[in-house]
Order: sequence, then structure tokens, then C-alpha cells
Amino acid sequence: MRVLAAMSGGVDSAVAAARAAEAGHEVTGVHMALSSNPQSYRTGARGCCTLEDSRDARRAADVIGIPFYVWDLAERFDRDVVADFVAEYAAGRTPNPCLRCNEKIKFAALLDRALALGFDAVCTGHYARLEDGVLRRGVDEGKDQSYVLAVCTPEQLAHAMFPLGDTTKADIRREAERRGLRVADKPDSHDICFISDGDTRAFLAERLGTAPGPIVDTSGEVVGEHQGAYAYTVGQRKGLRIGHPAPDGRPRYVLDISPVDNTVTVGPREALDVDEIVGERPVWLAPPLTGPRDCHVQLRAHGEVYECTAEPDGDRVRIRLRRPARGVAKGQAAVLYDGDRVIGSATIALTTRVPA
Repeated sequence: MRVLAAMSGGVDSAVAAARAAEAGHEVTGVHMALSSNPQSYRTGARGCCTLEDSRDARRAADVIGIPFYVWDLAERFDRDVVADFVAEYAAGRTPNPCLRCNEKIKFAALLDRALALGFDAVCTGHYARLEDGVLRRGVDEGKDQSYVLAVCTPEQLAHAMFPLGDTTKADIRREAERRGLRVADKPDSHDICFISDGDTRAFLAERLGTAPGPIVDTSGEVVGEHQGAYAYTVGQRKGLRIGHPAPDGRPRYVLDISPVDNTVTVGPREALDVDEIVGERPVWLAPPLTGPRDCHVQLRAHGEVYECTAEPDGDRVRIRLRRPARGVAKGQAAVLYDGDRVIGSATIALTTRVPA
């Protein structure tokens, strides 16, 4: 097959490209330039689209012995990932930009261009497995990335390759060293790639401006003031800047963000518990649900897994948890699993606590 290997400049994508080439595929490496001004990224930002990353990807392609190109997807990335990230926070939700990048960039913009150029598949360094079109968790539980891939459609996954899903991260680093890849010891990227200093609050403030509003407790009493509700997320404890403690002396947590009246509601930890979730825009990787189904759900990347019953509710999906989950944020993905197999995903639109 003709395979386009997306090479971020990290160890995972480099080994994935090397494995695809070793398997006999005709592989071409491509680095996605996702910033219109990559010089603005500080040295060592550990993202995936800095100038350093591009150079690391090119050196890896040279070692592997495959052609290499840089594709400019900055405009598309800014519109579909960065602007979406800002808009979601402005609407009181908490987005996952890595998930959106897979949905809109790697397996939409990149894949569409690859197919138009005659490639058969896009290869990435994600830790997940594809078996007969079925998306499964990677064997390395700590690195599994099936959650952020669950937004991909069956048609997109039909043109995807994930060569690392059967291997642990430690073994991938050892393999990279054996192959002579200089990125073998390169640190993983954990921060949001387009926020080079990791300060999400400042990044949002620059784009959304100051918007003072009240911080209230569950009784409606004003207990503080914020400079922008977008700076908060459900479950947050630190950085609330409340001038006085709760009457019982216990810590307060963010329970809700309301962009309509620019209000942040805080309260005790147990008030974060929810046991019913409504997800919108479902994507099914197995036959769509036609009735209730017992399965498991993961509510954030590398988060805890909960037993649940999921059922269709019009163009949404309703998920009832067997035990409460704490700090579930709107805008995140709810990914349904049958064992290690991904059933589908939906964007969390509503969370509730069903009275006992």
C-alpha cells in the first residue's frame, strides 16, 4: 500500500513510520505545519508543530529512508482546532483539542489530501489497535489513545494505520534507539501544542478579554468575583480566588459555568457527583444503538472507566452510570466500550444527578 506517515517529530510517529516501511509499504513522511508563525514557540516547548519538531521529523525520515514533506495546514488548524477551543470555553464547556485535531485535521484534512493524492492510508503513532475495522485499546494501558480516536468514523478508520498499538511505550523507545532514531529519548508532549507556555487562562484572556462576573455558592450567595468565566472548568479547586472560606471550612470546587449570566457556581466536592449524562453528535464504530445496552464509559482522556447503560435518545445518547462520576465537564467526550472495543462516542452536553 501507499502510506502517508504523519510525523510529528516525536518518537512514536517516527517508529510508526519505520514499522510501516519495514512491513513493505511504500511510505512517505509528512510533517504538518500547524502554526502560521512557528518561530513564536519557545525552544523546548515540547509541542508537535515547532521548528524543532519539523527538523526532528525530517532527520527521522532520513534515517528510515523515506521521502519527506512539510504540509501547511495552519489555516485549517487555526479554524477547526484553535478557534473551536476558544469558542467552547466561551460557551462554558471544556474542549479536548487533541480529540478535535484527530477529528478535523489528521483524519479529515490530512486524510482527504492523502486520498486525493493516491495514498491508501494514513499512519500515525497513536497507541490503539485496529483489527478488522474494529478500534480497540492499545496494550499499554497507561498510553492508550483509543479515547481520542473514538471521534473518527468507520470510513476514516478504514484508511488508518496504528502500528504501535501492540507495544508498550518503553519498548518503543528501545526500538527507536536500536533503529538509530535520535528522538528515542525525546520527552513526550503533554501540554496543548498551541499554548507554548502552558498558561491556558492567559491564552483565553488574550482572545476573549476581561469579563468580570460573580462567583456564587449553591445558595446563590456571591462569594467572589472572576475576570472571565472561561478561565474555569468543572471540578476545578485551585485558583478560584475566593476571599473567604466556606462556612464549614471545606474546600470549594467549580460546579457549573453559566456563560448566559457570566456566573461561576462553586460548592462542596460531593456536589460534583453525576450519574446520568446526555451526549450529542454520537459517532458509532459498531452498529448504532437501537435500545439500552450495558457497557463501559470513559469520560476524559486517561480517566476512570465506569459501568453504565447507554441508550439512544433521538439524535442523542443517554448514559446512566452504575455509580456516580465526579467532575464531569460538558464538552468532553463520553466514549463507550465493550471490553477493549470502542462502541462509539458522543460529546457531553448535559450532566445530572438522579434523586435517590
